Amino acid sequence: MPGIIGIISNKSKEKNENDLQRMIESMMHESFYKSGIYTNDQLGAYAGWICHEGSFSDCMPVWNEKRNIVLIYFGENFTDIELFNHLKSKNHKFDKSNASYLIHLYEEKGIDFLQDLNGWFCGLMVDITEGKIYLFNDRYGMQRIFYYQSRDAFYFSSEAKALLKICPELREIDMKSLGEFLSCNCVLENRSLFKNVSLLPGAAVWIFQRDGSLTKKCYFNPNIWENQPWLEKEFFYEKLKDTISKVLPRYFRTSQQIGISLTGSLDTRVIMANMDMQADKYPCYTFGGMYRDCNDVKVARKVADACHQTHQVLHLDQQFLSNFQKYAEKTVYITDGYFDVSGSYEVYLNSLAREIAPIRMTGNYGGEILRGIGGTLKATPPNEKLFHHDINIHFQNAVNTIAGLYKSSDHPMTFNLFKEIPWLRNHGFVSEQSQLTPRTPYLDNDLVALMYRAPWMLGMIWN
Repeated sequence: MPGIIGIISNKSKEKNENDLQRMIESMMHESFYKSGIYTNDQLGAYAGWICHEGSFSDCMPVWNEKRNIVLIYFGENFTDIELFNHLKSKNHKFDKSNASYLIHLYEEKGIDFLQDLNGWFCGLMVDITEGKIYLFNDRYGMQRIFYYQSRDAFYFSSEAKALLKICPELREIDMKSLGEFLSCNCVLENRSLFKNVSLLPGAAVWIFQRDGSLTKKCYFNPNIWENQPWLEKEFFYEKLKDTISKVLPRYFRTSQQIGISLTGSLDTRVIMANMDMQADKYPCYTFGGMYRDCNDVKVARKVADACHQTHQVLHLDQQFLSNFQKYAEKTVYITDGYFDVSGSYEVYLNSLAREIAPIRMTGNYGGEILRGIGGTLKATPPNEKLFHHDINIHFQNAVNTIAGLYKSSDHPMTFNLFKEIPWLRNHGFVSEQSQLTPRTPYLDNDLVALMYRAPWMLGMIWN
C-alpha cells in the first residue's frame, strides 16, 4: 500500500539511507507506484514516500518558497474553494489539485493547521529553521502509521513489514495481540500483531526536537463534537440536506477520473441523488458474481441510468479463481497479515476498478454515520481446543478488553468512528488503497459533526 516511511536518528547517514531504501522496497507492491526520499542528516530526518501516480500526494516533497520547511504527505484533503482564494490573497503559489498548498497552511497557522484538514492522511513536516520534525496523521487514524522506538532511533511506516525489514528483533508475534485478532478480527488499543510495534493514535502530532526529545500531542478531541447542542428534528433534516450538498463537491474536485462504486444501499443513492452530474461524466460500476445479478447490481444499474451515467459489472470470475493463490498471498502480505485469504477478492476487484478510474467514490461508512449502525466490534473467542493453552488466556483477555472499551466510551458514535472503523474496518481499506484511491464523503468533518447533533442519537444506548 502507498504511504510514508521514515527514520529519525543520529546514526550514520549511510546506514539510515540504506535502511530507508530497504523499507521503501518492501512496500513497492505495484509497478504504477511512485516513490522518493528526503534526508536531512543535521536533524536526523530520513523520510520516504510511495504514492499512486497523478494522485493528490504525487508532488512530494513539498517546499515553501523560502525552502526552510518541507512536507512529506500521503492521503487527501477535502476543502472548499474559499481556502484557495485565501492562500492566493497571501501571495502563496501552489497547485490546488495536489497537496502543494498544505505547506502554506502551516506557514499561516503553524502546526494548528492540522485541525483544518479534512480527510485521511499521514505526514511528516520538517521545519528546518525551528529544528522541529512533526509526525502526524488524520483524526481517525485511518492512514495507519506503525512505529518502533529503539534506544537510538525512531522508525515509522505505513506498513509494519517495512519496520520488520530493517529491525529483525521485531519479527515476533505479540501473543496478546494475536489473541485479540483471533477473537475480534483486529488488534485493539493501537497495538499491532508484532511485539514492540505500535500504531500512532488518531489525531496525533508528535514533535521531535533538535536535542532528540519527543513530545506527544493530540490535536483533536471528540468531545468537541459530543458536546454540541441537539437540533430539532425538522431543522436537522433541512440542515442535513444543506450539508450534504455543500460537502459532496469537495469529493468530486480532482484532475483525475472518478469512478463511482454503486451498490443497492442508501449510502450510494444519497450521493447520486444530491450530486449534479453531467451525463456520462462518472463511469459507474458494481462488484458482482459469476452466475447471476445480485440485488446490488440490479439496483445500481437503475440508479446509474436514472442519473444518465454508464454502468458495468465487475465480476469475481474464473480469472480470479484460477489465480486465487496469487491474490490470497498478495492480500495477506499487503495488509501485514491483518486480512486473511477470504478478503483476497478486494485486491482483484479493485485492480479492475482502477482500469476504469484511479479514484473510487464509495458510500463506505454511510451506515455508521447516517443511521448509527455499529457494535460489530465484538470478542468471539474461537474453540480453545484448537489452540495451545498459552494462547487461550489471551482470548478471555480480549473479551475483557472489549468490555472495558465499551464501558469507558461515553458516546456510541465516538466508539464507531475512533475505534471500530480504524481498527476493524481498516483491513479492507488497505487492500483497496493498494490498487486505487478510495473516497467517501461520509467521514467528512462537517457531516460527522452535524450527525452528532441528530435528535435520534440522544436515544442510542449500548447493548
